Amino acid sequence: MRDFEYEAPTSLADAVGLLAKSKGTARPLAGGTDLIDHVRTGRLVADLIVDLKKIPELMVLELNNAGLRLGAAVPCYKIYEHPGILEQYSAISDSSNIIGGMQVQNRASVGGNLANAGAAADSTPALIALNARVIIAGPSGTREVAVDQFCTGPGQNVLEPGEIIVELQFPPRPAHSGSHYRRFIPRNEMDIAVVGVGASVVLDASGENFVSARIGLGAVAAKPFYAQEASELLAGQPVNDETIQKAAAAARAVVHPITDMRGTQEFRTHVTGVLTERVIKKAVERARG
Repeated sequence: MRDFEYEAPTSLADAVGLLAKSKGTARPLAGGTDLIDHVRTGRLVADLIVDLKKIPELMVLELNNAGLRLGAAVPCYKIYEHPGILEQYSAISDSSNIIGGMQVQNRASVGGNLANAGAAADSTPALIALNARVIIAGPSGTREVAVDQFCTGPGQNVLEPGEIIVELQFPPRPAHSGSHYRRFIPRNEMDIAVVGVGASVVLDASGENFVSARIGLGAVAAKPFYAQEASELLAGQPVNDETIQKAAAAARAVVHPITDMRGTQEFRTHVTGVLTERVIKKAVERARG
């Protein structure tokens, strides 16, 4: 591994300052589960690693009537062990529980997973389904970006030089709502999503009709994305197989997967429909309590 400097600032301003003055030669470390491997193999070059784990703003985990605030460096195990997240924001709990193994989950963070902008990232479809917003800090101040606009391509995102993700903010969950994330992998030892689907639904008081829905898809295009048409097809419709199958067909119609060692284009397209149906049904089950 190439030598690099290491800093662990305790304030957001210091972290932004270190990254800004490095002129692109510094890398922020939230969990580091991907970063350290990429530096070790030479995929990324860094003269300075800036550890973000000691910055209070990036470790916030707050759930109240205003919604959920999730710091970018909060480790995954704290997310899926939080009873309020498990109950109200189940999709992000689902995805946090399958990012790597137990040891990885002690370091890995949803903020880091999102920042990597991987097309097959497990957390991003769940974040899209839950309509999260990304809070970003940089030399010019703080800004917000909708999570479905954050990734711009494989390994690419909207962060400018010197900017870091501070936290993710989720709106409060309505009554009669539920969410779920599920992925398909070929085997437990090769645990990168071939297809990943996150869905959030809101039902009416009877539990028999959709009020609204959001579906996020991963590993089936150059970046994770919001399946808007499939989501809108559910709104105002009865909760039944026909409605859900129409949404699944719409999801299949908008994917652009590749063929690689983990699956063909045709297979990924088919699995998108299958998973979309299953994830919506599980989200409905949770919404009904």
